[in-house]
Amino acid sequence: MTASFDHPDVVLCPGGPMLLRGRGRPVEDADGEVHLTRRPVNAVCRCRRSQDLPWCDGTHKLLPPDKRP
Repeated sequence: MTASFDHPDVVLCPGGPMLLRGRGRPVEDADGEVHLTRRPVNAVCRCRRSQDLPWCDGTHKLLPPDKRP
């Protein structure tokens, strides 16, 4: 039996966050602390400048294009 998926579990947004599908998935921050995803789709910060790490708060939009992930 082959599994069928309508959407990928992980999507890297150019210049923005990583979208992670699914609740209760572990995300480890830079300090090694594990956070569980809370929503059906979660935006994980890749620019490392969010005030709500490891979650994206949109700060990447304020960065010059060459400083975005």
